[in-house]
Amino acid sequence: MVDKSETDNPNNNPHNGGHQHFETPPHERTWIDNPKNVDKIVYALYAVCALLVVIDFWVPKHGPFAIEHWFGFYAFYGFIACVGLVIAAKGLRVILMKPENYYDE
Repeated sequence: MVDKSETDNPNNNPHNGGHQHFETPPHERTWIDNPKNVDKIVYALYAVCALLVVIDFWVPKHGPFAIEHWFGFYAFYGFIACVGLVIAAKGLRVILMKPENYYDE
C-alpha cells in the first residue's frame, strides 16, 4: 500500500508513469506557459496551413511532372514525408535502443 504523503508530491507519485513534473514558479512563468496561449498558437498554425493550401489555387506551377500540378500536391507530399520520417525514426529506435541499465553495468 502506498502512503498518501508519498503520492501528494508529483515527483514521487507512482501513478504518473515515473516521470517527474517540475512546476515553474509563478514569477518565472511566461506567456507560453498559459495553455490558452498554446491553443492560440496551434490554431494560428492551422490557419496558416489552410491559407497556404487555398493559395495553391493561384500559384502557377512549373514542375516537370504532371502530378506536381494537382491541387494540394505539395501539402499532401509534405504530410506523407513527415509521417514517413516518424515511422523511420520508430524503426531506428528499435535497432539503436540500448537496455535500460546499459550505463549502470
